[in-house]
Amino acid sequence: MSEALIQTDLGSLPLTARGKVRDIYALSADRLLFVASDRISAFDHVLGSGIPFKGRILTRLSLFWFDLLKPIVPNHLITADATQFPPELQPFLDQLEGRSMLVKRAKMFPVECVVRGYLSGSGWKDYQQTGSICGIKLPAGLRESDRLPDPIFTPAAKIHSGGHDENISYEVVEKTIGAAYADALRSLTLKIYEKATEHAGRQGLILADTKFEFGLVADESGNEQIVLADEVLTPDSSRYWPAGSYNPGGPQPSFDKQYVRDYLESIHWNKQAPAPALPREVVLRTGEKYLEAYRLLTGRTNL
Repeated sequence: MSEALIQTDLGSLPLTARGKVRDIYALSADRLLFVASDRISAFDHVLGSGIPFKGRILTRLSLFWFDLLKPIVPNHLITADATQFPPELQPFLDQLEGRSMLVKRAKMFPVECVVRGYLSGSGWKDYQQTGSICGIKLPAGLRESDRLPDPIFTPAAKIHSGGHDENISYEVVEKTIGAAYADALRSLTLKIYEKATEHAGRQGLILADTKFEFGLVADESGNEQIVLADEVLTPDSSRYWPAGSYNPGGPQPSFDKQYVRDYLESIHWNKQAPAPALPREVVLRTGEKYLEAYRLLTGRTNL
């Protein structure tokens, strides 16, 4: 089993953020370097073991979706070809190859653009308590994992301290970023979800829900335009289910961290730091699920 890349070290290059998965470096006033590590988190903690090739899979999937979604929305990608990166990055190609993106620095909206086509996760919990999600009233009597009558935009406020993002109403989004931008982000989110759902369906997958991040970048004329940023439609940001075994009325098997969460529950971890390491079998099975999602969605096998 290959060794997982847990943390990058690019010498004196300024590190602007180290998230649960991505390390972000500043290259200039208008360019950033995104590097997807092999870290994996669960229950809001980064675990003591990584998943080999996970960062490559997430990067390749995002690149696939960026390309497929170009007719709907531009994105912040400049290049993912590490040989085309600036000279100061060339000594670090062993850390960057296949898992990094040179991107335009965007003025990010402080909103997670979540869209749900099925009733699951925090949406299911909200529905059980209130019959609604983010203030959107839903029909009575729905079961966990049921398909919703129509996809719904259920935004969340970004929480940078590492906790769960907080579900908010559309009205709060309007107050936060303005009515025009709120309407534009909702429209883009639903259009992207429709396109992604159609593609996933052809590959035998259900895209139950996902989240996007958008920002503003100046175009060649100096006008700000909305771009799709960060990761896109990966198993870390999306809930994919195999269509062939779909059976509403309870949770569904998914192409993400299911084996990790199941293991952590089985050892009765108290969900406090320090997070435990994972046994080899859990690491392998989790990696297989990420790779299977990549192969199904892209039709490719190479990383």
